[in-house]
Amino acid sequence: MNDIKTVFKNLGGIFIIIGFVTLIALLVPLFGPSTSYDTIGPILITTALFFGFGLPLYFLFKNAEPANFKSAMITAALGWLFISAIGSIPFWLIPYDGVTHMAPLSAFFESMSGWTGTGLTMVENEELLPHILQFWRSLIQWVGGVGVIVLTLSILARPGTGSFVLYKGEAREKKTHPSIVSTVRTIWWIFLLYTAIGIFMLIIIGSLTPNGMDPWQSLNHAMTGIATGGFSVTDDSMTSFGTISQIAILVLMVVGAIAFAAHYDLLKGRIRKFLSDVQFKALLALIILGVLSLTFVNLHEYGNDIIQSLKYSGFQFTSAITCTGFASVNTLGDWGESAKLILAFAMVIGGAAGSTAGGIKLFRAILLYKGAGWRIKRAISTPRRVFVHKLGEKPLSKDDAMDLINEAAIISFMWVILLSIGIVTIATIFPEKSLGDSIFEVCSAQGNVGLTTGITTINMSPVAKTMLIINMWIGRLEIIPIIVLIKSMFGIKRNIL
Repeated sequence: MNDIKTVFKNLGGIFIIIGFVTLIALLVPLFGPSTSYDTIGPILITTALFFGFGLPLYFLFKNAEPANFKSAMITAALGWLFISAIGSIPFWLIPYDGVTHMAPLSAFFESMSGWTGTGLTMVENEELLPHILQFWRSLIQWVGGVGVIVLTLSILARPGTGSFVLYKGEAREKKTHPSIVSTVRTIWWIFLLYTAIGIFMLIIIGSLTPNGMDPWQSLNHAMTGIATGGFSVTDDSMTSFGTISQIAILVLMVVGAIAFAAHYDLLKGRIRKFLSDVQFKALLALIILGVLSLTFVNLHEYGNDIIQSLKYSGFQFTSAITCTGFASVNTLGDWGESAKLILAFAMVIGGAAGSTAGGIKLFRAILLYKGAGWRIKRAISTPRRVFVHKLGEKPLSKDDAMDLINEAAIISFMWVILLSIGIVTIATIFPEKSLGDSIFEVCSAQGNVGLTTGITTINMSPVAKTMLIINMWIGRLEIIPIIVLIKSMFGIKRNIL
């Protein structure tokens, strides 16, 4: 019972903070590029629901005990589910093309894709969206990129273990300060700084170069780029923008996929420590190897023109491994199976742990790679040989190293199992699509990326939409919170019976 009270209190706090965030969207119909007062109502309804649920829960259970591991995991799982449900109201009530309303399931899909930073969309013509919906998509990706719990903790948190387990519930662990409150506030200051720099950079480039972005496009693409979200306000994502603008977006994607702890070192002037960060080095190495591999595989797609192949392959691989989902080509579905599998591999790995990117995270991939190497060395060495376990510059005891590897292996194994379930489901629903297309689409959903080969559309079956929604939810929370939630629900059912 105490856990339930704690969950209710924490959910109430999250809903209150997101209610205030929702009010930011009112700036668009009031002062945006084209005032549209008839879109104010759905935003106010959304705000009222967040406050209507949040205020009673928070104040009725304000004396609940601090969160423990179980209540924190349940809060994270339910929080992202309910926020996506309430956040779907603007997509449901505001016509997305001036006439047509999304069905509730499609609206929920769009909202879940936004909050989780995925970028798969039910919208075919983003340019026809009212400005309020364009900004709402960008806003929820921007907030969701860092995390709704991280935002809540930065405002409402008190020092203590309860705040830290909530922080962990949102698939984060590394701190920039001993205090979790200072850590989450530092994360948001870094994120705000980079967002402002990104907006300014894109506006300047747009004003000085051909085919650049106007201020509205710069605002939205900087928000979704730094959040590695990938929602766009143009029908063809990044395709129609000039090379300089695409390079600027590419830089934003990479910055978003680097851990906030590494950015903190950079901003503090600890350049050597930033450059020696093991995840940063792995990200650069994978980008170089992946871009070269994809360029070679795609040569025939571009008439053996290595410059063209490098241009498009470089952007798309970076978009995939940073889990952003921006596209610089309209014909991704026409790429060969080998190219799609390379991108799928990148989407599964993802960016750094502690960044806005998805996937299983570079930290786990590094641990699995190191663990395999250590195991092979031990198997072929003499029994008396002493092994030194290091992760980057950090030495590890044998027990610590094995604990980290075991945790990475378990999470990755469960991640792949659930990924496989999604692939089988989508392949069964779309038998006309190749297996490579199905693998690509599910990797994109569970990796919180947003690239598509054309499977995801507003006309896809409800079963397919539901499966991809589950994949996006699982990918954002990295499985454990959802398993704890399901186990707790079955425990409650057994107690009732």
